[in-house]
Amino acid sequence: MLPPKYLYLTVQTSYDLNIGGEKITVIQFLGGCREVGRSAVLVDNIMMDYGMKPAEPPQFPMNGISPKTVVVSHGHLDHCGVVPNLMDCNPELLMTPPTKDLSILLAKDSKKIMADNISIFGDEELREFTLKARTIGYDMPVESGQWEITLYDAGHIPGSSSIHLEGEVSILYTGDVKTEDTRLLSGANTRYPESDILIVESTYFDTIHPDRSELERQFVDSIKETLDNGGTAIIPSFAIGRTQEVMLILDKYGITPYVDGMGKEVYRIIEGYPDYVSNVKKLKKAFEKATFVNAKKRKKVLTEPCVVVTTAGMLNGGPALYYISRLYNDSKSKILLTGYQVEETNGRMALDKSVINVDGRLLDLKMKVEQYDFSAHSDDRQLKELVKDVCDKGCEIVFTMHGENTEQFAGWIKESIGVDAYAPQNGDVFFV
Repeated sequence: MLPPKYLYLTVQTSYDLNIGGEKITVIQFLGGCREVGRSAVLVDNIMMDYGMKPAEPPQFPMNGISPKTVVVSHGHLDHCGVVPNLMDCNPELLMTPPTKDLSILLAKDSKKIMADNISIFGDEELREFTLKARTIGYDMPVESGQWEITLYDAGHIPGSSSIHLEGEVSILYTGDVKTEDTRLLSGANTRYPESDILIVESTYFDTIHPDRSELERQFVDSIKETLDNGGTAIIPSFAIGRTQEVMLILDKYGITPYVDGMGKEVYRIIEGYPDYVSNVKKLKKAFEKATFVNAKKRKKVLTEPCVVVTTAGMLNGGPALYYISRLYNDSKSKILLTGYQVEETNGRMALDKSVINVDGRLLDLKMKVEQYDFSAHSDDRQLKELVKDVCDKGCEIVFTMHGENTEQFAGWIKESIGVDAYAPQNGDVFFV
């Protein structure tokens, strides 16, 4: 079950806190600090994201809060996964149209998968979430109490947003942000307004992404080599964003894959929002060429060398485990990971130790395991540029979160930019 609700200090009743006649803004970091996963930041009574960490067992943000408004930056589990659990607070829900549909899809899937293992929310909470979710577009300010809320295109996945709050102070929360163009999306809109406080993701601080075109060639060459050797290429991909990006790459190089898992359903949602991707026609072409697989057809897929794009991206469940459980002894076959692998996930274990947990069995992998950095996050250089640009506009405080090197990032900001920077821990409360 979720952690029991409790009061952290007495802050949840102090949204209108005044000291010396001045309104004090309260920022609570409830998850996603010094880690990747379960992002949750409460500013006064506005909750920005409320996600889960895909570990065993799953981890959740601190509870015991009653937000008036919940703003969801994008439809990935680590940012939206347990928002339905907040429905007893009767909050206003704000997000882009794709984020609403993707979040509902993920919530339904999570509830089904976890039903036997953990109770996260019920049918009524899911219904309330679906009914209450209000969609807004980019650059369209809305009022919530004393705050004005504006979403900016974050370039991470279709519908992803950075969130700007304007009140007694102004706060920019980047969410997950990608400033570079990919085949699926244009880079983030970083024409942010002036902000007093920046809350920035740190996933790839101290890491430089490889050249995208060269990375694609290496990826495709590895797939073709696998097929030529008589092996099967399993490409575990996040259903939202990464599967669609991989499909565009494969189509560009004339490779027709099987597609298994939620990626097809996500494509159908994205197809309905053409303004939120770079080229919906190319995306449609890539998916029309593919062969879709369900549980009944999986066995036939492995009768000859092939390429399978499938969930889950971190190997914590999903059809990917079916294929790997049957190929793990095949040295001709490969697992080609396409994204970040959070600590304690199957994907990280496969990458670091060539071992994977399938239904409680630890399997030694003879399959080759490779990782390709098709990241939907900004890298070290891009993160530093973003922070410098925001600070050049007058930002006075930076909080670094959503990463494993947040303390180092905060140290770099202090030393190189000369702005106060902090790497909060989960549960930390700041008064500004």
